[in-house]
Amino acid sequence: MIDETDKVKINELEQKINITFTNKKLLKQALIHRSYINELKSKDWDHNERLEYLGDAVLELIVSEYLYINFPQYKEGDLTSFRAATVRTTSLADTALELNLGKYLYLSKGEESTGGRKRPYILANTLESLLGAIYLDKGFEIVKDFVSRILLTKVENIIAKRLDVDNKSKLQELSQEQFGITPNYEMISAIGPDHAKEFIMSVKIGDLNYGKGRGKNKQEAEENAARDTLGSWKKLIKNNSLKKR
Repeated sequence: MIDETDKVKINELEQKINITFTNKKLLKQALIHRSYINELKSKDWDHNERLEYLGDAVLELIVSEYLYINFPQYKEGDLTSFRAATVRTTSLADTALELNLGKYLYLSKGEESTGGRKRPYILANTLESLLGAIYLDKGFEIVKDFVSRILLTKVENIIAKRLDVDNKSKLQELSQEQFGITPNYEMISAIGPDHAKEFIMSVKIGDLNYGKGRGKNKQEAEENAARDTLGSWKKLIKNNSLKKR
């Protein structure tokens, strides 16, 4: 059932994304986090994870096609790297923040009280579920146009600045140059059900913790931990006790 509060929220989001849904229930479902269903204990609605699965596949195809057509000078390996940088959690979360997508989420009180509306992996997953909903309601060309408007405009900057080059490699080079030490990654926690875990990893150089990151898997969390460390590298090396070898 779509109540008046839902209608206001849905109408506002439709205006923001410039897409009017035929099936309003589909749009609402795209915004429902698992925690909301667990708290509500309602059988009338489902969470958005199936839509997220579909949206992830649709997004990968759209980005792959765009890269293939517009960057013929690059080989398969480079295109794969560019695509990964475009659709990684941090990129999708940033795009979701630009849309203020967190405002429209249906979350449990507990998830909301701990900052769920701004949590990167929740925002990234919700954007993917929104794409899945648009695809089902409007078809491929409409969702492709939407992705072009919100995400593909960032691809040229990713390629020009080689933002696809992985942060772990960058950090390893810096760490070995500065200290003669290879960074290690340790898991802090793995939260959530098996099909939707959030991993938190830390970076250690010597005996010191340098940064941490979150991700859908250990590899992504390690990459984000390295990114976090690189972002404050000068301050970190100034304040720690490690000496260059």
